[in-house]
Amino acid sequence: MSRTLHGMYRRAPGWRATAVWPAALALALAGGTALAAGGGGGGGGGDAETCPRGEVYSAGARQCVKARAGVMSDDALADYAYVLAKKAERYDEALEVLALVKDQNTPKVLNYRGYATRKLGRVDEGIGYYLKSVALDPRYAQVREYLGEAYVSQGKIDLAREQLAAIEAIGGRDSEEYEDLAAALAAAEAKAVGAPAKL
Repeated sequence: MSRTLHGMYRRAPGWRATAVWPAALALALAGGTALAAGGGGGGGGGDAETCPRGEVYSAGARQCVKARAGVMSDDALADYAYVLAKKAERYDEALEVLALVKDQNTPKVLNYRGYATRKLGRVDEGIGYYLKSVALDPRYAQVREYLGEAYVSQGKIDLAREQLAAIEAIGGRDSEEYEDLAAALAAAEAKAVGAPAKL
């Protein structure tokens, strides 16, 4: 399976994108009424993945609902925040949604907070969240990927390589996290020597 929201699923060796289309079709059919209704209500303008600011998408209600603590499970709020950050690049809003989560000290919440914070340009702060996440779950490959990418952005290639080695020990070289961080390292190294990136 592919990591669709937050790295919870690992891709099997030999997996390819064509394996996703049946699941995507089923998801589209299941959410068809919400999509046809222009985002399922709320402030309008949203879709099954993202809603207008101040709202979150409730899969149970199949519509956008007012964002507030307890409106959804912590897990669902964290997942929605990740969609805002990763797919919509709405990092500040992702942090607002994460603030609604009751348990702020989970590997997932810390990882997503680190991701959104790093993407807002506060790399050192993001690294702090990543390190807390790693301390809670050393085998969480996605947080190690993002931590490695943060180190790459700072030119700390040795520290990024340490994260790559940890990811390899967790999920092997065929994992999406390994491939993504390896590509980021290759691009950084190529840029450093002025050569094209070798993937």
